Amino acid sequence: MAANERIHPLPDVEAPPPLPPGAPLLPSDAIKSEKGDSAALPPPCAYLPPPQRTTPLAYSGPPKRRSSCFCRCMCFLLSLLLLLVVVSSVLVGIFFLVCHPRIPKYSINSVRISDFDLAADASLAATFNVSITAWNPNKMIGIYYEGGSHVSVWYADTELCQGSLPTFYQGHRNTTVMEVSLTGETRNATSLVAAVQEEERQTGIIPLVIKGTVPVKVKVGKVKLMKINVKVKCGLVVDILSAGSNEISISSGRCKIRPHF
Repeated sequence: MAANERIHPLPDVEAPPPLPPGAPLLPSDAIKSEKGDSAALPPPCAYLPPPQRTTPLAYSGPPKRRSSCFCRCMCFLLSLLLLLVVVSSVLVGIFFLVCHPRIPKYSINSVRISDFDLAADASLAATFNVSITAWNPNKMIGIYYEGGSHVSVWYADTELCQGSLPTFYQGHRNTTVMEVSLTGETRNATSLVAAVQEEERQTGIIPLVIKGTVPVKVKVGKVKLMKINVKVKCGLVVDILSAGSNEISISSGRCKIRPHF
């Protein structure tokens, strides 16, 4: 091959024929718009600027869990209350297992009436002397009978007389007999005396009720616990209500007690 020999490329027979100079790249009917001619469309090579954001882009992390101060306080109070209930239950259980507490018992031994007369002004003066037996069956628990007790005798819905118990300490498994004097005055008692006499005539018995509120303190070993009020209610049935009755028959003198915190 000579040095001045040239190589000419062969034309591509499958390529489309070349466009004449000045001819558009696409025919006029190639681009159409839904609203009109393709002239309304921007030129194919026109530059469109990217959209601009008017507000800054804020990136927020995952939401944080915020515990309220009120919720924390409530949880603390509930936990403290639950702890106190558990501790109290344990202490009460230990107390019952160790001390075996038993309720004291009371009974009415005798009743003497020194005054039960209807005066000229229809007032009734009553004086009862009641003998009460208190028994403490506990081996490890003592009872302090504090001041401020109130004991009264009732017929139906009328209080006849009232008084108080003596203050004393009752030791373990101790039986104490108390003599209690109860006095009182009832105004406009004519119908009351008539009702008592009628019931005595028809049935031969007169039902009375002795009510008492006694503040006591319990002593366990050497520890004296808080003061509580003990409610006492005794059903008393006698055969007569009159002054000078030294021998009044008692057919019932049972007492029920319950603590009142």
